[in-house]
Amino acid sequence: MKIEHLEKSAHFRQVSQTAGIHPNRVAPRSFKEELQRKLPRAESVKFSAHAAERLASRNIVLTERDLTRLNQAVSKMAEKGGKESLLVMGDLAFVVSVQNKTIITAMEQQPGSDAKVFTNIDSALIM
Repeated sequence: MKIEHLEKSAHFRQVSQTAGIHPNRVAPRSFKEELQRKLPRAESVKFSAHAAERLASRNIVLTERDLTRLNQAVSKMAEKGGKESLLVMGDLAFVVSVQNKTIITAMEQQPGSDAKVFTNIDSALIM
């Protein structure tokens, strides 16, 4: 059985070399392609219908940078074992379901407004 396996391997190498295929070579990838292939696909945060409604009604516009920071914050909270977390980012506050990577609600601190009470959270991150 071993001899047969060696013969097949040798035959494959011989045929592939004549066809211009090198069995031990892989087409070179750019560093970026290789990095993207190796890293696990990070799922972006989602916004619940409630959170999307709150953002719209409060005229809160998030930039790409804000979304990147939100994704990083949710990843950090997940590493620390957070489940339902409060994320404070500047004058914005988000309640996040870390396990689902979902923003549950969003609000903006208004000057002179009353203090906000957050319940049913197990962790907080202030950025």
